[in-house]
Amino acid sequence: MTPRRVTLLLVAGVLVIVLAVWMSSKPRVEQATEAGAPILSGLDNSSLNSITEVRLSKGDGTKTTLKKGSADWTVAERNDYPADSGKVRKLLLDLAALNVVEEKTRLPDNYPALGVEDTVSNKASGTRVDIVTPAKTYSLIVGKTSGAKSGYVRVVNAPQSFLAAPSVTVDADPRRWLDHTLIDIPQERVKEIAMKPAQGPAYTATREKKEQPDFTVPEVPKGRELSNPTAADPIAGSLGSVSLDDVQHVPTTPPAGVSHAIFTTFDGLKIDVAGRKDGSKTLVSFTPSSTAKETEAEAKTLQTRLNGWEFEIPSYKYDGMFRSLDDLLKKPPEAAGKGAKGEKGSKAGKKSTEPAPPGASPLSR
Repeated sequence: MTPRRVTLLLVAGVLVIVLAVWMSSKPRVEQATEAGAPILSGLDNSSLNSITEVRLSKGDGTKTTLKKGSADWTVAERNDYPADSGKVRKLLLDLAALNVVEEKTRLPDNYPALGVEDTVSNKASGTRVDIVTPAKTYSLIVGKTSGAKSGYVRVVNAPQSFLAAPSVTVDADPRRWLDHTLIDIPQERVKEIAMKPAQGPAYTATREKKEQPDFTVPEVPKGRELSNPTAADPIAGSLGSVSLDDVQHVPTTPPAGVSHAIFTTFDGLKIDVAGRKDGSKTLVSFTPSSTAKETEAEAKTLQTRLNGWEFEIPSYKYDGMFRSLDDLLKKPPEAAGKGAKGEKGSKAGKKSTEPAPPGASPLSR
């Protein structure tokens, strides 16, 4: 090999090395993500059954942990009380179906406009979603919505944000994920209510037959009467379609000021509702039992679901369950003529200030 050929080969080798170094130092241009591509690659309908946990969190510290049990989902922040499984299922289906509509910003300074900034500050408006499976955890920040069918998202630790569909509804407040259904005993089943208020007289509202439309109250005081024949009927209907706002375990130390409304049905189901107020909260707990074979199974089902829990319910529902005897009665009439006598006496006590006619005797004034 001639010296000239050797020199040419050395020069060519140096040029190849320089070109390789230059290409490796050049920023890579990432390919655009096509519309319709999945946001969470690998998460699809076939993998939903492998999900064991879903975590929702915000920068202000609000969080919800949804845990999959042997039979259903629970809310960890509420002592593993049952979650609304239908709502959880919809969330997972929406996440699995989430696909790209179009690319949006890659610049962190622009993330807040879409609500997809990292949720490390209490000023962050988005919600972080972590979907846990045995093989992988998928993490996503769900930001602001864009109409009814799409919203902004960004995979955690990835620079690219997207407009994606469908619109995913996430809420990190644990109360929003609870199974809100409590109890539903229609009024036509109720035979008697025994009311034992924390203050004031106890009473019962009862009827002998289902066909009897209105409830009677035997303890009406002498000289008083119900405000109308249907006064006690709404109490019997207060166990219909009861839903919760929040839930906690029954306090270990029995609280003071607890009222009881004991509902008995014609078929032997008995529900002892204990109620109390804690500030603005109206709280109830349920103790179901049965006095007849036909309702034994129903009572056991209710016991399994309700025993040991105290529920916050809407105040209007609470007020409908716990009505005092005086609330059912006509107001007592005021003392007859009291106002007239007072007016008459007032007039009699006034002195006339009108001047006497000329020549009149002072005694005629």
